[in-house]
Amino acid sequence: MGNALRFLYGHCCKPSAAGDSDSLGPHGVSAATVGVSALAQDLFSFEITSKVPEGLSNHVASSRKAQANWYRKLLVAWRESNPPPKTPEEASRLLVQTLKRHHKADVEGLLAFYGLPLPHTLVETTAEVPVALPQGVVFEFHTLPVDARAVADGDTVTVYVSTSDPRESCLVPQEVQIAALKRSEARAHRDYARADALHKSIVDAGYRVIPVHNEEVLARKYRIRLRGIDAPEGGMPYGNEAKEELAKIIQGKCLRVLVYGEDQYGRSVGDLYCNGLFVQELMLKKGMAWHYTAYDQRAELAKWEKSARAKRIGLWASPNPEEPWEWRKNKREGR
Repeated sequence: MGNALRFLYGHCCKPSAAGDSDSLGPHGVSAATVGVSALAQDLFSFEITSKVPEGLSNHVASSRKAQANWYRKLLVAWRESNPPPKTPEEASRLLVQTLKRHHKADVEGLLAFYGLPLPHTLVETTAEVPVALPQGVVFEFHTLPVDARAVADGDTVTVYVSTSDPRESCLVPQEVQIAALKRSEARAHRDYARADALHKSIVDAGYRVIPVHNEEVLARKYRIRLRGIDAPEGGMPYGNEAKEELAKIIQGKCLRVLVYGEDQYGRSVGDLYCNGLFVQELMLKKGMAWHYTAYDQRAELAKWEKSARAKRIGLWASPNPEEPWEWRKNKREGR
């Protein structure tokens, strides 16, 4: 068995303890273990037993013999993948590519069995990470790993930047530096009440002490408004879906942010890049946002929105979705 598959099985998909069968899902793993890890466990089990998971026949039409053939192909594809799938979309792409000559209904049934994205929801990204700063960029920074709870909606997120960053290091107010030092001293003396009070003063100044890899990092807070897109508000259809999609893309990741300025609410308006992918492109192609033409005329954003409209995915599944700027206007005017 490939090391990647063994590692994923051992760390994500350990079999449930005896007597815990009530918590098992349809594919024989804990109901909380889904997607990539569930597929990894079933491939691990198939390599040992040559048996496909129970319940799969409820999702596909082909015989058990055909199903076994799928799993043999998937085992080979998983071993040869470098790096191996880590996200649901990566696992879905591998499965679709490996079984591309098989019946569409069977492939989609297998994806549904594992809760993986269906083919029509997968997007191919085309935007390249800029080497030189584009015209109009005021400055750029790299964030600490993003907390999913910091995603306010589908186009707004709060991030933190380490004050060890060359640009940030010379901008830290002296009172924040002093408070951070005194907080460390208070914690060393186990005076946690004083440490908490000092941290509150740091937070009030727009900074925070964040644990990163067993170290405490003083970081500056930025609220980011994604440039060029407008996602549904929380009270609108697909508002929650857009928020969850943005969180799924960026949570736990360090972002590269190109800042073009500030909006009327004090948010930094910027382009976000995550693991080499342009976040706005993903949100538009997944049908989770509009191209915000009132503030951004980039042709590629219009093209990405048009692609999602044509596929009727995300919010475009509705025949006439309400624009968020019109929704906000109506709400302000009490309509």
